[in-house]
Amino acid sequence: MELVKGKLIALGGGDDEGLINLIRSNICELTSHIEVIATATPQALDAIESGNAYKEAFEELGCHSVRFMHIDEDHPADTADNLQRIGKASVIFFTGGDQVRLANFLNGTELLNIMRHRYRTEDIIISGTSAGAAIMSDRMIYNGYGHYSLIKGEMKTTRGCSFIHNVYIDSHFAERGRFGRLAHAVAHDPEYVGIGLSEETGIIIKEGDQVEVFGSGVVTIIDASQIRFSNTRDVEENAPIAVENLKMHLLVHGYRYCLREHLFQPVPQNESATSGAMPEK
Repeated sequence: MELVKGKLIALGGGDDEGLINLIRSNICELTSHIEVIATATPQALDAIESGNAYKEAFEELGCHSVRFMHIDEDHPADTADNLQRIGKASVIFFTGGDQVRLANFLNGTELLNIMRHRYRTEDIIISGTSAGAAIMSDRMIYNGYGHYSLIKGEMKTTRGCSFIHNVYIDSHFAERGRFGRLAHAVAHDPEYVGIGLSEETGIIIKEGDQVEVFGSGVVTIIDASQIRFSNTRDVEENAPIAVENLKMHLLVHGYRYCLREHLFQPVPQNESATSGAMPEK
């Protein structure tokens, strides 16, 4: 199996100052090229404001090479300048907003192809918060609210940006009651592992496999690999789903989950430096 050299860093939303501090203090150097992409923000002026705000946040921490990459209806992804910049970036940061919008503007572009290739073959950081976390896998959840998400037809998924495969990453997990929709998603696609990120809590995925926690909260892992029964493909629309033997793990700082082996284990002390609790604000 191919060894992935890059890292994915995903935050569940909320206050992301700690995530920016983590990227800066533990991972990237002051001279690292950082590209901020705010395409998930629907309104053009809001996206510019959001992108520049993140740019300034990195600059305030001393980063010297931070740029906002403007991609929307009027600014295509595959410009010569964008392709050159993404080929040099050490960190790519996706802001929050609408994950479907973000994925639609990136999928099918040479820009995304370069990102994926560099993630597999180079020591690059792909990071994001909220919608920017959800797009990281090949499929993502974009609908399903509260107890309604356990009704067939209420939970919906679509194509993500495919940095990693066979994972559903959901954000604002505890705060917005999203357990049902993540459980429904993995019960329907049991080859997928569900990762639920609470706000101000996130994950670092190393080698495309090892999921480690940063922040003070809890990451929920939902594993459907050993389910014995599921009616999600057979039950009629608008009927509730039934699943037997769905497994759940609660992951905090100091522990990790290996996706390929479906294994929960402590992080050895000598490996935990870059996945620790977020630096104080």
